[in-house]
Amino acid sequence: MFKLKDIARENILSLHPYSSARDEFSGNTGIFLDANENPFGELNRYPDPYQKEVKQKLAELKKINAENIFVGNGSDEVIDLTYRIFCNPNKDKALTFTPTYGMYDVSAAINAVELIKVPLTTEFQIDLNLAKDFLSDSALKLIFICSPNNPTGNLINKAAIEYLLKQFKGIVIIDEAYIDFSNSESWITMIAQYPNLIVSQTFSKAWGLAAARVGIAYANKDIIQLFNKVKPPYNVSELNQQAAINALTNDTVFKQNLQTIKDEKEKLKVGLNQLNQVIKVYPSDANFLLIEVMNANRIYDELVNQKIITRNRNNIIHNCIRITIGTPEENMQLLNALKNIAI
Repeated sequence: MFKLKDIARENILSLHPYSSARDEFSGNTGIFLDANENPFGELNRYPDPYQKEVKQKLAELKKINAENIFVGNGSDEVIDLTYRIFCNPNKDKALTFTPTYGMYDVSAAINAVELIKVPLTTEFQIDLNLAKDFLSDSALKLIFICSPNNPTGNLINKAAIEYLLKQFKGIVIIDEAYIDFSNSESWITMIAQYPNLIVSQTFSKAWGLAAARVGIAYANKDIIQLFNKVKPPYNVSELNQQAAINALTNDTVFKQNLQTIKDEKEKLKVGLNQLNQVIKVYPSDANFLLIEVMNANRIYDELVNQKIITRNRNNIIHNCIRITIGTPEENMQLLNALKNIAI
């Protein structure tokens, strides 16, 4: 049975978090002489340390309680805090399935945590026969699953994830940075059923706020309380909170752009499949397509020479390039450029 006190680090459980001026007084009006702020300027006051308005709007959108939401400085802060809360440096371990998002590896190294990398199958799915061998390791505290996965674009099989949630006594983090581009239901709906589940999402992709750096974690309230204990006092700026609030308040543009990206992905897929240079276009539930080509390095370089920047993934998946879905005009320029590259 999962017990949070057995997974979280002892020093984190006993931690007394920093109490900011805005923890002690949370009103919006008055003469503020408590936080050593400059009395002049447009951005002179510290932001809400708990992003209450952002969380309330997310709670309404996701049909979940605000106490189950953590807002961070991008999803990368969620990843880093997860390591810091649950893994003792130079002792505990985490696990992920490769190829996948590279920050799981980088954050593991920063926090002195061994990251076990279990290869995905040729269909980019979890091989439970390989994963099962690691679940009994008492030092294993975290499992990271990116779904839809980056850079492959596919959703991870639901039955495999459910098996890990049920059998693993530690924390399972499902990174759903690209879930808005998929027709699949988010794992947020399963938080009440699985107390060891953390679901990570972001405003960087479908919401078009990559520059704002706003990420979210959804989990049971006890896990969220640990995130709030460990995070810096003012981890999300007022400008970034307002950007998220504005996006959530005016979601018409979000829906229009989302549908355009989905439609363009299908058009681009058709166009790529007609090119001789393209061997395979992999299925995608994200806002990008992974393609296998004749010579990834040369095609990537030739596109760069035409100021079309894709992502060369040849170093992790042989002869593969990852293409983000752009505007209709950008996608057409890409296809025209590829047509003119000699095999």
